[in-house]
Amino acid sequence: MRITIVGTGYVGLVTGACFAEMGNKVICVDKNKEKIEALKNGIIPIFEPGLKAMVNESYQKGVLSFTTSLEEAINESEIVFIAVGTPQDEDGSADLSHVINVAKEIGEKMNHPLIVVDKSTVPVGTANKVRETIQSALDSRNEDIEFDVVSNPEFLKEGTAIKDFMQPDRVVIGSENQSSTNTLKALYRPFTINRERFIQMDIKSAEMTKYAANAFLATKISFMNEMSNICERVGADVNMVRIGIGSDNRIGYKFIYPGCGYGGSCFPKDIKALKRTAENYGYTANILQAVEKVNVHQKRVLVQKITDKFGDNLSGKCFAIWGLSFKPGTDDMREAASVIIINELIEKGATIRAYDPKAMKEAENHYFKNQSNILYCKDKYEALDGADALILITEWKEFRSPDFTRISALLNQSVIFDGRNQYDKQMLKEYGYEYYQIGVK
Repeated sequence: MRITIVGTGYVGLVTGACFAEMGNKVICVDKNKEKIEALKNGIIPIFEPGLKAMVNESYQKGVLSFTTSLEEAINESEIVFIAVGTPQDEDGSADLSHVINVAKEIGEKMNHPLIVVDKSTVPVGTANKVRETIQSALDSRNEDIEFDVVSNPEFLKEGTAIKDFMQPDRVVIGSENQSSTNTLKALYRPFTINRERFIQMDIKSAEMTKYAANAFLATKISFMNEMSNICERVGADVNMVRIGIGSDNRIGYKFIYPGCGYGGSCFPKDIKALKRTAENYGYTANILQAVEKVNVHQKRVLVQKITDKFGDNLSGKCFAIWGLSFKPGTDDMREAASVIIINELIEKGATIRAYDPKAMKEAENHYFKNQSNILYCKDKYEALDGADALILITEWKEFRSPDFTRISALLNQSVIFDGRNQYDKQMLKEYGYEYYQIGVK
């Protein structure tokens, strides 16, 4: 099939690369000329395992191309995916301006029938707005061209996005037109051929499904972090509690690991957007409010543990940070716990020696730009040299089995604050460490 993907961010680029991998003719569109030229030259703007090789191979084969011209792309396509950003607006709602602008341009430039697919995470009712925008643009041209608008939310996890797309748990299509549904079903068939994973529903339900899924996962995380805070106070071990409840197949082990809060581009933004949608319809989402509140608090738990140990004035103290990204497998630092923790430590007078396998450029160029109290180190051990304690924030694989003897020799004090409960407390006790976890007294 001939496909246009509008937006070359995380969702758009992964979607385009995976469709091209299956032999479709894909054109990726972005208004950013520098980004498009970089993509043509094999430079990928995000880190995602396997993405660079897939993009470059398909580009060399000629099945994947990049352009700044939406008109050029849609003239060559039968399906247009809108995969532009929906950032958080000032009131917490999703900013749909990019989506609507794309819809307007589609209506202004299309010259043959199209299926327009909302791939971006958008509030309920967005498909209707997209349809109205396209139709209005056609009317102003006195053109009568058939088109359909379909909702196809993404369920990609950063770090495993390629696998998630190629081997999906489900493919959700919201459509009022069976012909469009059949076309999308045929497009996704190579990804679902081993087992039927296609779920068809109405458009509003499809739009709601994405928000509901993210809200539920965020709720599981905040629930477990709430339990961890209770465990600490009553003397229970949250690591044992997690095993105890996770063994119940009604609950399961996924998303019940205690830590220093969730981040990323989806959960924080989508919780706020769903809360705002509910408010627009006269409903207060009490559970979502609590989920958000717990998460905000959780990002400061490690700072409290650090000040309990070293005092509120951290002048003259230096801390080694392992992990800057909001999760392993990505360089994404949006809403990362590291940003809150590092900023608060610096405000209290501390200096930072930081290491992350992928996110240091992002940290230096954006999140801590012009911050002189952070030194970025070439590896995890260099970050430890002369620090008063190690703070583990992101559970990258290379942090799982470090040389604890070497760590102790490099630190001024054998102290570890573990924001992801990665290590065995008894083993560290035998090594002579003070070891602070989440949810353990």
